[in-house]
Amino acid sequence: MSIMHQLKMIRAIDADRIKAAIEEAERCTSGEIRVSVSRFFWGRVEPVAWRAFHRLGLSGTKDRNGILFFIVPLRRKFVVLGDEGIHAHVGREFWEGVAAAMSGDFKKGRFSEGLVRGIAEVGKRLTVHFPYDAATDKNELPDEIDFGKSK
Repeated sequence: MSIMHQLKMIRAIDADRIKAAIEEAERCTSGEIRVSVSRFFWGRVEPVAWRAFHRLGLSGTKDRNGILFFIVPLRRKFVVLGDEGIHAHVGREFWEGVAAAMSGDFKKGRFSEGLVRGIAEVGKRLTVHFPYDAATDKNELPDEIDFGKSK
């Protein structure tokens, strides 16, 4: 696959729309949501996603309620990871449900739509377990998409 094709697929992600979805979700929760988009690489996606999770500081949030959407557009693969604070409340079935809700859009190359759908779903669940409190909440992590290193 050419570099130009790779860049075209990554550019198909509407960074402003994704950032707005994260900001909207985080207005109702103390949870932290990040999106990381990786260039093509060989190998299993989940271990690389966990490295990005730690690199982006999601394991260092106050309530351990960080969530990462790790996307590899060229492989049409993604992983949704949640830190131990939120995972203790929702369990593996929740993550599988979020992934299922997103996968239809991803299979069609509609990455922005899938991400917005997944972020909204995660935001709803975070609100239940980690509601926003204006007196104490602060945005612990940036809301912009990470286009950093895949490995």
